[in-house]
Amino acid sequence: MAVKVTDVTGPGVKKDPLYGDLLVAKFINCIMRDGKKTKAEKIFYSALKEVEKKIKDKSVLEVFKTAVNNVKPIVEVKSRRVGGANYQVPVKVLSARQQSLAIRWIMESVAKKKGKPTHVLLAAEICDAYNREGGAMSTRENTHRMAEANKAFAHFAW
Repeated sequence: MAVKVTDVTGPGVKKDPLYGDLLVAKFINCIMRDGKKTKAEKIFYSALKEVEKKIKDKSVLEVFKTAVNNVKPIVEVKSRRVGGANYQVPVKVLSARQQSLAIRWIMESVAKKKGKPTHVLLAAEICDAYNREGGAMSTRENTHRMAEANKAFAHFAW
């Protein structure tokens, strides 16, 4: 069964005006605070211009999509109570949740850093994720490491 685009982006998400891409539109919506979409678009597009300056050999949209795909987790742990004890049970992550977690981790990594404009920090994080480095990638690796450490409890998965 092929995954439809609406399954990953959610209903009602319209393509962004500049690139005509649903993933970009969803990312902009996740940047947006207090309904200020124009400001969120300005931050995102400025960040992509910064990325374009850093990585010249590939299209900026391709770099962005690769960065998000690199951050997507394959497994995560969920707490499961069995016989009075709590176990961290590794479970596969569905594609929509993978995308949501990847976007969230990139944005959290940007929010942790201070001292520079948001678009510069976002551009740096996208470049880092593209190169499989940075805060979002370390969060992904920690999640995978925790799932690997607890795979003995995989039989408790529901």
